Amino acid sequence: MAAPEMTLAPNGARPGDFDEFYRTRFRGLTLQLYAYVGDLQEAQDLVQEAFCRAYVRWRKLRDYDDPARWVRQVAWNLAKSRFRRRRTAAAFLRSQRQVVVAGPDADRVALVRALATLSPQHRRAVVLHYMAQLSVAEIAAQEGVAEGTVKSWLSRGRAALANQLKGELS
Repeated sequence: MAAPEMTLAPNGARPGDFDEFYRTRFRGLTLQLYAYVGDLQEAQDLVQEAFCRAYVRWRKLRDYDDPARWVRQVAWNLAKSRFRRRRTAAAFLRSQRQVVVAGPDADRVALVRALATLSPQHRRAVVLHYMAQLSVAEIAAQEGVAEGTVKSWLSRGRAALANQLKGELS
């Protein structure tokens, strides 16, 4: 009787070889990284990423005297890279000046309130034409309607706005 043929995983590892390594080393490496980064979820992510990188190199790594040392070094390097990125991002944010924008004036509030009373088509046409500065033809193309329809929406929208704003400003 012939010995069963051993199949290799996509990375060339023998089945179970990497699994056993992962199973026996993940917890210890995670605890080491947790002590370093102070966040268990982040430590798990870092160690998981290091093991993913080891998996694709397992054919070579399994012959190392201590493959866990390689995985640990990769995880630590990943942690240091994250610290550097965070430090750079924090420095950038500290260097940015906060821009304070004044709130809307009474006229703007009245206009927004009046626009809210229009039908969706009329409101969209008015906003696109007067605020986004699109032509009647551009609005018609965007909305998939005839130019005459857009002109009608604008006319009705302006009339409704005039009535609303007359009442607001009186």
